[in-house]
Amino acid sequence: MIEIDPPLPSLTIPQLSYLVAVASASTFSEAAASLGVTTSALSQGLAELERRVGIDLFERMGRRQVLRPEAQEVVAYARRVVADTRGLARWAADARTGRTGRLRVGMIDAAAVEHFPTQLRAFRRAEPDLELRLVVAPSAQLLEELRAGDIDLAVVVEPPDPGGLDVHPLVEEPLVVVAPEGREVGAPTEWGPWVLFPQGSHTRAIIERELRGRGAVVEVVAESHQPEVLREMARLGVGWTVLPETQARSGTRRGRSPAKGIGPVLTTRRLVIARRRGRVEQPAVDRFVTALRG
Repeated sequence: MIEIDPPLPSLTIPQLSYLVAVASASTFSEAAASLGVTTSALSQGLAELERRVGIDLFERMGRRQVLRPEAQEVVAYARRVVADTRGLARWAADARTGRTGRLRVGMIDAAAVEHFPTQLRAFRRAEPDLELRLVVAPSAQLLEELRAGDIDLAVVVEPPDPGGLDVHPLVEEPLVVVAPEGREVGAPTEWGPWVLFPQGSHTRAIIERELRGRGAVVEVVAESHQPEVLREMARLGVGWTVLPETQARSGTRRGRSPAKGIGPVLTTRRLVIARRRGRVEQPAVDRFVTALRG
């Protein structure tokens, strides 16, 4: 017996973009404003999407409509399609106009400030008609924006699970122990308490795993995404920290001296270039990657 696949639903890109916007916004009004459409048009488009998919995507809670749990599969599909369509549109524009257009790059602070400022300046000079938009943020945020199609590539700490992304090694970066000012770096069992990157950070997970492996007690008394804040808290005696070596040894923009009490290399972290898997060709992105590696 031959099995016949069900007919394909006639979905449109605007309908899918409405669903992505609603999944990312707090209210329908906020989602409509982000798309430049009326709330009424958004609601009608989503109702038509429900009809064409054939399942209820929303349920009413008081005066609000919220996504049902079973709608998450449709949301994930919509994110992929919208992200790929945005990529296709950017590629088509780049193919039509050569080296003009917009390139959106995400980088963690260490990559933008310490490792690749020279390459960034050189790329801007070499591509004067290409608008380079740089987003500096933690790795987890950049990977989320990359999957959503909000940026074209990201330079981040290697994630434990790439989840639909292609990642390529770029830099191996030492992470060093920094003692509070006036303290000697002794045995790991004498280290702590700690001021570290926030829970959920890829670097935090690497640090905690290595500290515990060395017998150190990981009691965290303060957190920050900013290495210079962690360095300053160590200088003030709030706690010990672990920083990328380049940021532990460099002064801050406000003229403070490098961290004192820099101890041994604890471990390393790998910075990678991340791009969406199955993406359409983007010549400007390829040129940027070549510039970084060069």
